[in-house]
Amino acid sequence: MIKNSYKLLCLLACMLMSLTLQAQTKAEKQGWRLGMQSYSFHKFTLTEAIDKTNQLGMKYIEVYPGHKLGGKWGDVTFGPQLSAQTRLELKEYAASKGVKIISTGVVVTQSSSEWEPLFLFAKDMGMAFISCEPAMADWDLVESLVRKYDIGISVHNHPQPSQYWTPDNLLNAIVGRNPKIGSSADVGHWRREGLDQIECLKKLDSRIISLHFKDIAEKKAGVKEQEDVIWGKGILNVKGMLQELKRQNFKGYFIVEYENNWDNSVPDIKKCLEYFDIVTNEIL
Repeated sequence: MIKNSYKLLCLLACMLMSLTLQAQTKAEKQGWRLGMQSYSFHKFTLTEAIDKTNQLGMKYIEVYPGHKLGGKWGDVTFGPQLSAQTRLELKEYAASKGVKIISTGVVVTQSSSEWEPLFLFAKDMGMAFISCEPAMADWDLVESLVRKYDIGISVHNHPQPSQYWTPDNLLNAIVGRNPKIGSSADVGHWRREGLDQIECLKKLDSRIISLHFKDIAEKKAGVKEQEDVIWGKGILNVKGMLQELKRQNFKGYFIVEYENNWDNSVPDIKKCLEYFDIVTNEIL
């Protein structure tokens, strides 16, 4: 009896694993890639964040500027100032965990002179794009560097007073510019600013490079911030957003930025990924 029960449990586990792998395969075939925003683990070092990304089964990470590397590098922070040797070793460490650093962000430069070193760094690290908020005066320079280095620019929408808080402002800034320039769409920030996140996605059709993907709690009286919640438990209609991105034939990165339960967020993020698998298995 015990032996038969064990066999049944093993069979159920295999079926569940098969369903998850099938859903992931569908998402990957759609050109959807799940990655981690290292800021989700900002209380830990970057090496620990890479370890946690591996633990969650994700292959990509976006690193926020200034994240302490940890490990053999101690308090050295992530950015263009890293030596060639450290860059190489960091890439090797990530690769040993099955993780690739695909972007850095969100970058806000203080001077136009910072852009080319940033692009050189991104190129050297093998990144696909830079998540940032360029100054309006820097757009011609930034676009020329996109062409020169073949690195994309994914513009983030921090809340006001960020000039890119609404999709209309971003579209006005990049109209007619290189197609590798687009949005790093933070769906939570839109809703917190009173915008409809699905309508924002529609406006940016064909101009979305990546997303800071999340779900958030309903707004409560006396509570300033609508906190991040496990996907499917909040008000952002995760399924609806994914259906809209499917309609657009979006191909790019879903960057998981989970800003809650900072000390032990891995179990919550795992539930988010499980929900993503369920929905993608249904709609794709």
